[in-house]
Amino acid sequence: MMVAMLNPNWLKTFITLIDTGHFTKTAEKLLMTQPGVSQHISKLEISCGYPLILREKKSFELTEQGRLVYQYAVELAINEHVLLEQLAFDDPFSGYCTLACSGALALVLYPKLLDLQIKHSQLVVKLKSAPNYQILKEIQTGIVDFGIITDVPNHSLFDVHEFGQEQLCLVLPANVETDSYGENLLTELGLIDHPDAAHWLSLYFAQNQESDFTHLSIKEIPVTGYVNQTSQILLPVAMGLGFTVLPKSAVDFFQDSQKLKIFNPKKPVIETLYIVKKRNRPMPARFETLNLTLQEHFDCPIF
Repeated sequence: MMVAMLNPNWLKTFITLIDTGHFTKTAEKLLMTQPGVSQHISKLEISCGYPLILREKKSFELTEQGRLVYQYAVELAINEHVLLEQLAFDDPFSGYCTLACSGALALVLYPKLLDLQIKHSQLVVKLKSAPNYQILKEIQTGIVDFGIITDVPNHSLFDVHEFGQEQLCLVLPANVETDSYGENLLTELGLIDHPDAAHWLSLYFAQNQESDFTHLSIKEIPVTGYVNQTSQILLPVAMGLGFTVLPKSAVDFFQDSQKLKIFNPKKPVIETLYIVKKRNRPMPARFETLNLTLQEHFDCPIF
């Protein structure tokens, strides 16, 4: 059974009538005619299915149902007022923001976001590490507010801004002699694989201009380990079990850096970073607060 919605205009008239206690005063206050006020009350009673007032000449008394409807109407008016106030006040220091990026970048950003939350305890930033395709999917569905990715997506679906770059590093065990390396260096070491290894290694081979790497195929390099936790990828490299490719930010975050050696290519390998949000989605004021924190790291405005 469907229940009819109570007309908000009738409820407003009913509240005013009860507050003033008089049909004529209600009409004057609402800029209506007295018959118009009576009509609103009658229609409200029909919608409720009960008499709300008992009329006695020029006065009236509330019925029990009328008292309940009045209570409901007052609470509804208060809730509407609170809602409108909340809509008008866009607090830059409270609310939720969801950011997604690679695991390597998350290692660097997370401490900065925690500092931001300590400063503004009502501002909660949810940080999620995910590959590019998942970030884009969750931005489109509204799970994620915005993301940091390395591939340019469809501009008809997303607002995309280039805002920074990350250097990619070929990371070797510290005891490897790179001065006299040969074309078999990487195949002899083996790859410590991870979810982004194939993408980053392909980019590294394409940009570094090392002749001994140009003929290499990723499929020819044996895999000597795999881990999907970014903070642990360099552990097997430090133990001499293989090499890997990671952004410099993740390498700088590793505590036992003395156990690693960064290969020095003829040309640095750079990956462009893009900030992405759903196309034409307006962002609340709290995102500007987050923008300032990210800007400190990337030295570039985000939104």
